[in-house]
Amino acid sequence: MALPATAATDLRSTGRNNTVTKVNDNTEQPKILLVDDNESVRTTLSLVLTASDFRVTSAANVGEALHLIDTEAFDVLLCDLHMPGAGDGFTVVSAMRHTNANAVTLVFTGYPALQEAMDAILLQADEILVKPMDVTAMVALIRTKLQKRGVRNTTNIERVAVILERESDATIVRWLARVNREAELTAVPLDDAQRTGHLPKLLKELVKRLRVPRNLGTKAVSNAAVLHGKIRQSQGYSVPMLIEESRVLQVSIFETLQMNLNTVDFSLLLLDVMTIADEVDSQLKQTINSFIGEAEVSAANRAA
Repeated sequence: MALPATAATDLRSTGRNNTVTKVNDNTEQPKILLVDDNESVRTTLSLVLTASDFRVTSAANVGEALHLIDTEAFDVLLCDLHMPGAGDGFTVVSAMRHTNANAVTLVFTGYPALQEAMDAILLQADEILVKPMDVTAMVALIRTKLQKRGVRNTTNIERVAVILERESDATIVRWLARVNREAELTAVPLDDAQRTGHLPKLLKELVKRLRVPRNLGTKAVSNAAVLHGKIRQSQGYSVPMLIEESRVLQVSIFETLQMNLNTVDFSLLLLDVMTIADEVDSQLKQTINSFIGEAEVSAANRAA
């Protein structure tokens, strides 16, 4: 995305002629989250907005933006609609609306298609800005929206991470019930604590992955998965049993989501489901590698 020509021109005139007007009104400076994959756009708009008496935090991608929304409070979201990688501006707008319903949300785009505008309205974006943007008009719009914003009714829409964290114990109960119906898995006699001991930590890691997204296929060590492989090897499991356990876990997770469809955030559901599959598969791979490594150590010890 090219730097909006109007913004570049306005910034140069601001630097030369000191034309940006600061509002000194004893109120706390409104805090803006600026999301754009283009570094020059982030730099330019940050300078203009800071000079206009706003506090600005920038994010270069959807993942960074979602993390900031989860951890900080903002008065305004200013977000590019089109960004590379997983998710887009709609994802960020939806997350902001569900986390901070009273924030002013503005998206900008170089492709003002009617359907995109409709989608943004459905996600309760306050305004669609079309590039190139006049930054003076944009600053004035932000101030107007802040002055007129009221308290919106909060919704009961929830992120998948919130649902899975809240329903962790119930998911484990459903997993255990399914496992107890699998003769292949119950062939190794274990009590419930031994059977499910690995699940709380695996689910906690999954929730963290959903809250702080990374690209699909990214390698990250799962200490819980590694420990699980070692324990299952000592308990007499086999690799096919590990695979079956993991399959049942995915089924149980998706069953939990199915039971919460009335509150799940559909704008992020596909991305979250892909992330769940990626993380559970990664955990399984690490469990198997740990399982095999532990078996080789045991064999070597016996041979010695």
